[in-house]
Amino acid sequence: MNNISFKNDIMPLTERLFRLAMRIVQNREEAEDIVQDTLMKLWSQQAEWADIQNIETYTLTMCRNLALDRLEKKERQNLTLNEAIHDQADNAPAPDDQLISRQQHDLARQLIDQLPEKQRTTVQLRDIEGMTYQEIADVMGITVADVKVNLFRGRQKLRESFAATIR
Repeated sequence: MNNISFKNDIMPLTERLFRLAMRIVQNREEAEDIVQDTLMKLWSQQAEWADIQNIETYTLTMCRNLALDRLEKKERQNLTLNEAIHDQADNAPAPDDQLISRQQHDLARQLIDQLPEKQRTTVQLRDIEGMTYQEIADVMGITVADVKVNLFRGRQKLRESFAATIR
């Protein structure tokens, strides 16, 4: 893609970048910083945009790498990653529906957050972001077979954890 537009090609990816960063670092402020760093780094590399074949994959890969670097740095500093994650209220019409929806959402997030990083990222990119196996492989720097294995194991672990939770 030779005519990459920051406004039209990169800015629409910010929500996906945030969700990916959030899933990795599990901290809203850190995820926002990572997205900002990703966008700034991309902006400073404008001269190299002509060489990028798929800006979406390139951008998500950069975001993932920055998030993993941040996570590794944080772990070296022995800081905890178990900060509370706050969401906006659901827009369901009835309060009891809101409560049930919120509980299910929180449970799903907790179960996904307990997965190992590769499984967690694979589930995020496939089941939440809707990316193809090849796109995930490109973003994560692994083979399509490894993507399928991580996805299978992640989903299997989620099913087991969910079954154990509702008993």
